[in-house]
Amino acid sequence: MIIVDGNAKTELSNRKDPGLFCGETEQAQTFISETSFVKLLFHVDNFTDQTYFSFDSRAEQQFDVYLRYGQHPELYPNRRGQVVPGSYCERVFRDCRLQTCYVQSPAYPGVYPRHLHCAYHLNTRLPFIKLYIENEEFNIDGQRCENIMTCPMRPISSGDEHCPYDYIKIYDGKDATSPVIGTFCGMGKFPYSIIGTSEDLFVEFISSQAGPLLNSGFHFNVGNWPGHVETAGSRNGTCDWLLTSQDLAASGKTEGIFLSVAHWYPPHTSCTYLIQGAPDQIIRLYFPSFRINRIESPIMHFDGDCGESLTLYDASWPDDSRIIKTFCDTFSRAMEKHDFVSTGNALFVRFESKTGSYSGIVGCNYWRTTLLSTTRNRSRPCGDGVTTRSYRQLASESETAQSPARASTRLVYKRERVATPPPRSCAVVYRFVHATPASIARRLILTLHRPIKLSRLLIFQDNPFNSAPCSNCWESRLDRLIIWEPALTNSSETPTSAAAGSQCLCKSSTTNTQQQQQPVLQKTVSLPPIATVISSSETLNLELIVDSAHSASSYFKHPGALFEAKYEFIHGPLCGPAVIAPSEEGELHFPHYEALSYAEAPRSVHCIWEVRVNRERDVWLHFDKVRFATRDCQDGRLDVFLPSRPDHPFLSICGHNVSSKDMPPLTSKDLTPVGGDATAQPSVRIQFIGTTTPARAAFKIAWTELFHLPRNPDGTLMTSRLTETDSQSMQTDCEFICPGEASLCIPARLVCNGVINCPAPPNLNPLANITSDSGDESPELCAARTEAPQVNWVMVGLGATAGTILGVIFLFFICRCFCCCCCSKRHDDDDDDY
Repeated sequence: MIIVDGNAKTELSNRKDPGLFCGETEQAQTFISETSFVKLLFHVDNFTDQTYFSFDSRAEQQFDVYLRYGQHPELYPNRRGQVVPGSYCERVFRDCRLQTCYVQSPAYPGVYPRHLHCAYHLNTRLPFIKLYIENEEFNIDGQRCENIMTCPMRPISSGDEHCPYDYIKIYDGKDATSPVIGTFCGMGKFPYSIIGTSEDLFVEFISSQAGPLLNSGFHFNVGNWPGHVETAGSRNGTCDWLLTSQDLAASGKTEGIFLSVAHWYPPHTSCTYLIQGAPDQIIRLYFPSFRINRIESPIMHFDGDCGESLTLYDASWPDDSRIIKTFCDTFSRAMEKHDFVSTGNALFVRFESKTGSYSGIVGCNYWRTTLLSTTRNRSRPCGDGVTTRSYRQLASESETAQSPARASTRLVYKRERVATPPPRSCAVVYRFVHATPASIARRLILTLHRPIKLSRLLIFQDNPFNSAPCSNCWESRLDRLIIWEPALTNSSETPTSAAAGSQCLCKSSTTNTQQQQQPVLQKTVSLPPIATVISSSETLNLELIVDSAHSASSYFKHPGALFEAKYEFIHGPLCGPAVIAPSEEGELHFPHYEALSYAEAPRSVHCIWEVRVNRERDVWLHFDKVRFATRDCQDGRLDVFLPSRPDHPFLSICGHNVSSKDMPPLTSKDLTPVGGDATAQPSVRIQFIGTTTPARAAFKIAWTELFHLPRNPDGTLMTSRLTETDSQSMQTDCEFICPGEASLCIPARLVCNGVINCPAPPNLNPLANITSDSGDESPELCAARTEAPQVNWVMVGLGATAGTILGVIFLFFICRCFCCCCCSKRHDDDDDDY
């Protein structure tokens, strides 16, 4: 029987060389034509009553044959491709995407005609082109059998030797001159999809001249592999890559990305990746995803171990003596989120397959990123110590230090080798050290900022091993920042608990460094600083600690810095000593007189003094001889800060309010930090900032420590404390009670010493003369203390005259004795001569 599809008037026709259907079939078969004209010819050499056939026909619309045209054929008129003129089944598919290209055998879903030679030119916009044929019905065989009962159902197989009659052949390219991926025939569900190495595939469909009326052909979609990633570097052949530092620089990226072979590859394939850095660089290889699978679509069967393997070499070529690691598809353990680091500027990777694959699903399925880093920034792995970075400065300009961003984060937080047991945390220490002699600058200011446009206080990720809030920053496993001064802790080691001059900040730390949970802030570009630290010496350390158990998953692809720190070296020689020890009285002068002879006055100055006060003492500051360059506060400002209010000045003085500089006594409560830290030293912080030549600004600040006399329950002063035998120190400090209702007192030796040590009573006018009858420098009080007995100046004169006469007589007597001795000696010498 011959079925002719089309005639001379139709665009398509197989009438020139139709094939033959022969044999027997007891089941109804369907032929769905490609044209609107069908001719059927029946031929038999010996017609008997056992020879018969029957058929019926009907016309259908395209939307009725949805298995061929889809549910809405009007939306995709070229879904089945464009027919090459003059042919019956040669079609061209361009810019295919999933569900836009239906590649089918002629007459699908019915039986296909005989004696066909069809060609399909397939194309996509992006590599790698993929035939979505997995789990689709595939029925191409053409066996020589009389009926379906005598035709065994052969499974889908590949190879010319297995497909002598009907088959499809797939080429990796645009035409039949391209490499052959495979030849397929059989019946059943196709087991895998096929992926080409470029944007083009060429498919041939061949059916023998004669065969049974049984096989319904094939159907599959065409698209491109969905995970395509452009790889930096250059490719030699299908899967040999070269990535250099120049390639990364040209691409504007900091890392190169490689994936496992995404396309088909034949048996005994070897794919290589050479990462070549500059002479001063090293290579780090990181696997965000790594799976060890069985080979799902092998081209050739292999029974042994390591049908596929991945080998890393610490060299620029496959040197077996320098293998870092080999992964195998049958017994290796995947190494996700792990770094492999070269010792030189090259790292070579080779993938080998004994089986090959139609779909590129390899046994070692990996997604790899490569980073080139300069050796001078290379950090040691977590288990081998702490990375230290030093920031030194000769001038006074401010600088900015960032936590490791995306590139350097990997250098700090990943382990080079598997550690047993794994280290608990990774750390990097930032040391801010002034490189000049200590007399030039003794302090620095470190301000921690949030990275711009990010909402959290510190950009730390949640710790899956410790979901509790940051209630104890020192003892938790949370990621944190530790700030400390080696000069105060008396050690260069990181403190493990709260100590003088140390702070600990974690994700929920507040802006004043207390560990309290804070609400998430809205995104903004002008957030206040996380913390401001003012050192008391020229060295300050900041350590970033990250729990290594989750560092890779949390920070490997982090887009930016975890924090930003701005540091500035301040307090030059004109400022004088930075820390002033506790004393009952004292003075602070600016500029520092001893520095004027050897230090040139800078154009701007920033001084911070810490005036420490004995415990349980109040203090009164008295400003004297304050002079600024101009009346503008931008040119000079003097601020007083209290530990109880560290963020806002208690008193500010500049050129326009220099006359209003009196302040009340500061109580011991004002001098204690918030929280009442028993180890904190009470103090007052005085800051001077000048933007013009500081030699034109000068001031003197005097202070006196005051004892605050307690009161009885009835409100009267507890004067009994002055006579208690066990309060000797109080007797010494409270020998003089200052006037007013403040109940303040000072030692007697500070009375009438030429300095006003008692503040003005609160009921007096601040501009009035406080040296009144009730002050410690009142004229009457000082005159009474300086009165002495009357002196008889006549007797003093006579005594002085008598003393002079006695002195002359005594001197004459001494001279007389000396002359007598000399004469006696002379006579003795004369007797000897005779």
